[in-house]
Amino acid sequence: MSPEPRETKGDRTRLRIRTAALRSFRENGYDATTIRRIADELGMSVGATNYHFPSKNHLIQELYLDVQQAHRAAAMPLLAQESRLIDRLRIVYSTGLDELEPYHSHAGEFLSAAVSPRSPINPLSTESAEALAIVQDLFTEAVDGATGARIPDDVRVLLPRALVLAHLLLALFWVYDTSAGRRRTRALLEGGLKLLGTGLPLVRLPLLRGMVRDMLSLVSDVRA
Repeated sequence: MSPEPRETKGDRTRLRIRTAALRSFRENGYDATTIRRIADELGMSVGATNYHFPSKNHLIQELYLDVQQAHRAAAMPLLAQESRLIDRLRIVYSTGLDELEPYHSHAGEFLSAAVSPRSPINPLSTESAEALAIVQDLFTEAVDGATGARIPDDVRVLLPRALVLAHLLLALFWVYDTSAGRRRTRALLEGGLKLLGTGLPLVRLPLLRGMVRDMLSLVSDVRA
């Protein structure tokens, strides 16, 4: 068994920068968090900071990964305790919202920076693919691990991508939700899950099965 690689000074410096940046994004928001601010906080030069993270956008990708890794860590133990599909989906959606909550006061800033299709921090960008893959894996786990749902295989394989898109749309609604405890977002989630629970059994009907499969394929094309 080969020994684990030793942590280098560069690794420790990179971790310090990452930790400071994530804290600043959470406490100060996107606009106020700059490479200069992080460098000054750590007593480093801007050049030294840029050596590890060439731009603020690279640090945003670290934020995306941090949030989604925490999302996975929160969701997986709960999924292990639940077998019903709608309840498993509720777990993935709800834990995702929970992990976003510390950033709500500055969420509009992040949205403004990410909304352009050309933005490297757009959630659907190539640069964001690793973080988004964690979300899709969670929804795949939620669907594949459910019992009793009896979803046709050709629909089942397409469903997680549609659920990811719904997750992004729910997060967009959450950005604008000023209700206490994001009550309106939680109500929207519950309403959507209720509709899904009512509609999914119908996809076994031959006529509806083809229509649903085609709709899910269109969603997959949007995400491609």
